[in-house]
Amino acid sequence: MVLRGLGGLAGLVAVLEVLPRTPLVSADYLPPASTIGRAFWHLLGEGTFWSALGDTLTGWGIGLAIAVAAGVAAGVVIGSVPVLRAATASTIEFLRPIPSVALIPVAVLLYGTDLRSKLLLVVYASFWQVLVQVLAGLQDADPVAQDTARSYRLGTWGRIRYVLWPTALPYVMTGVRLAATVALVLAVTAELVIGAPGLGQQLAVAQTSGAVPEVYALVLTTGLIGVAVNVAARAVEHRVLHWHQSQRGES
Repeated sequence: MVLRGLGGLAGLVAVLEVLPRTPLVSADYLPPASTIGRAFWHLLGEGTFWSALGDTLTGWGIGLAIAVAAGVAAGVVIGSVPVLRAATASTIEFLRPIPSVALIPVAVLLYGTDLRSKLLLVVYASFWQVLVQVLAGLQDADPVAQDTARSYRLGTWGRIRYVLWPTALPYVMTGVRLAATVALVLAVTAELVIGAPGLGQQLAVAQTSGAVPEVYALVLTTGLIGVAVNVAARAVEHRVLHWHQSQRGES
């Protein structure tokens, strides 16, 4: 499987190297892979690149942490109280589909190009990924197990800890994994559109100045970060859910 993946990647690099050297695609718009690689290597030696990378990861990490904490807390509270869940269902279904990018004007009005603008977009987009999964996990709890817990006179916290949470945890980890990817997308989008410090801002500057190889090198960087985020999220999910049947099956 790994060799096939590497083979596919090598094939893509070969195509990107050859295609711009043919009349089909102009190298002015799609430089050869070797040119992009040199631009990427040059970026690695610049202090501004590492500073921008740190800004992007800071906005991503803080926003994701806030969204996960808020999503889990709100999901457990709402999902544990049937009346509250019914009362908030329509509100959640109304707010959840609103595109986070539609909040960009609001973010700029409130915070300008500050880090808080980026966090507003990241948290809003990521929060719903976690909340919806937590609610789905709590709803999937076995009714018989819940009735048994009540018969043993377990309190609300006891039912959440021993019945609801173990059932919801796989859903929670799925929500965290989805939120991690969404948070990265919104962090870069905020930097690209608003001009907040980060890789997105560098990408906008490179595009404006016509530095095409640098544009592709920065796009490559964001792609590599996305892959790293997904791999790390899956590793955490596997470690946290080592007891779960799905993870034992993957092992």
